[in-house]
This record gives sequence, structure tokens and C-alpha cells, in this order.
Amino acid sequence: MSAAMAKQIVLTARPQGRPTLENFRLEEVPMPALPRGGLLLRVLYLSLDPYMRGRMDDRKSYAPAVGVGEVMTAQSVCEVMASENPHYEAGDIVLAPTGWRTHAASDGTGLRKLDPERAPITTGLGVLGMPGFTAYSGLYVIGKPKAGETVVVAAASGPVGSLVGQLAKMAGARAVGIAAGADKCRHVKEELRFDAAIDHRAPNFPQQLAAACPKGIDVYFENVGGAVWQAVLPLLNRFARVPVCGLIAQYNAADAPGPNLLPATMREVLSKSLMLRGFINYEFAAEHFATFLQTVAAGIKSGEIRYREDITDGFENAPATFLGMLEGKNFGKTLIRVAVRP
Repeated sequence: MSAAMAKQIVLTARPQGRPTLENFRLEEVPMPALPRGGLLLRVLYLSLDPYMRGRMDDRKSYAPAVGVGEVMTAQSVCEVMASENPHYEAGDIVLAPTGWRTHAASDGTGLRKLDPERAPITTGLGVLGMPGFTAYSGLYVIGKPKAGETVVVAAASGPVGSLVGQLAKMAGARAVGIAAGADKCRHVKEELRFDAAIDHRAPNFPQQLAAACPKGIDVYFENVGGAVWQAVLPLLNRFARVPVCGLIAQYNAADAPGPNLLPATMREVLSKSLMLRGFINYEFAAEHFATFLQTVAAGIKSGEIRYREDITDGFENAPATFLGMLEGKNFGKTLIRVAVRP
């Protein structure tokens, strides 16, 4: 790549079921120009998140789909290369909605300045960023855990689920994590200090989950759906709260057959007075984001909150890393290291 060129990754076709590498194309494009009154950004870390799979489909959702031929959507941690914006100067580190690009122009909208002295800059994409606030808002605003209650979270070793369980512990609740494989379950139990961790791949997973929740489940933070939801549903207590954050098992619906759980779910909702609430984290940002940053930053500093990052080097590796994340091959918050600060 010459000094005057940048790279981007675009969606080439909408996936039918599971995405493949053929759904993406790496392009070399001219370096963006510095906008009048704006900024020129160099991407340091690119965030890869499960929600991006939904943006690849052309269907009605809370956010517009990525168009075929358009750059994949994403947030990044960036260094300001040049600025005509009085609020930013060259060398500043910012969180920006760049998409899958190595460089981007910005008019200053949607940026958040990061302080490298306060926390590692990668945390702006993870535990102190969108995934962290998703965990915080879903659990505390919707789940409202009480001391002594049992909180269960699926995908417990991921960037959202790992924080959910730790926040539940800080509220005095029991935290039970559901993860894939012995290594992730060990991490959830020993490093994140959940009360229990259950492998959803185990042949007797429903029985193990029931044994780990002898008093039932008061809050279930839903990240997965599918067979995990099927095991959780009969364990939900009366008045249980279910923040619905994601449905990873159903993102590739074309190849994810299974029983129709709607009748059983609705029966339990009615008979147990359950509350199921889907949410997008930004619904709560105006009221709760500042408190989230204070709470979680303090928890990291004190050691109450721990986090893990899964970093892959090389912008060109973003598609393969993204596909691996959708298959559960990541271990922690998935990031691409695009460039290193000198």
C-alpha cells in the first residue's frame, strides 16, 4: 500500500446461511482527504462484533443493512492524523464509527476521545465501550439483580457475558455462566470468579444447568437463543427478568433448524409472569453511560472486574477472524490490530 492509498473491506454479496470469505472483498482506495473543519483518522484497532452478521442481511431491523458493495460497519480506535476541528488535534486517540477501513475522514460526529492514561485504548471497544455498556445497561436497567438471586448469562466468556456475571456478583447475586468448551468454562469460573460455569456442548447440559441453579433462575441475560434458551426456560422463576441482547444461535437461520419454542415460551411468560425485554444499548446511553464508565473503570482499577481480549494482527485478516468469532473460536473481545502507534 503506497502512502497515498488506504484499504477497506466491502460486502460483495448477502450470505445465504453462514457467511463465507466470498462475502467480502479487500479493496485499495485513495487516501481520504481531510474535510474542512474535520479530521483524518488512522485506524489502530478494528472491533469485530456479532451484530455485524445481522447488518449483512437485507431485512428490517433497528439499524440499516450494509449495502452490497458498501464498507462493512464497525467502530474503531483511531489516531488523529490531521485536524481542522478545534476539539481534536493530531495525536489524539478517538473512538470512531469508521467501518472496516484502515483510514477514514470524519466531520467530528460520533467521536469519543479516549485517555490512554486512564485505561488501555483497546478497552474503548470492549469492557469500557459498546459491549461493556450493553452488559451494564441490560443487566442493571432491565435485569435489576438483587442480592441472593441467581443470574445466568450465555456466551459468558465473551465481552458482554463476562461483564454481566461480574456485575451480578457486585450486586450480591450468584453468577452462573454458560460457555463453550472446558477452557472457556475454566476461565469463567477461575479468572472471572463466577459461581459456576456450564459447557453448553455437554450432552447433559440441561441437567448440569439445573444442578447449578437449585433455586431456579431470577435473571437470564440472553445472548444465544436456540438450545440454550430451551434449557433455561423451564428453570426461570416467577417474575424472572430476561434482557434479550443477542441470538447468536439464530443469526444463520438458514442452517439452524430446531423446535418451535414460541408456544412453550409464551406459556411460561404467561404462567410465571416473566418479563422479556429486547434492547439496544444506546436506548439507555443518555441516562446511564457516564455512571457505567465510572463504575466499570473503578471495578477494573480495584480488580473486581477483569477482561480478556482476542487480538489478531493484520487488517486483511478481518473477514476470517469475523467468521471464526461467529463460530465461537474467539476467546474474549475480538479485535484486529490494524496499525501500531510509533
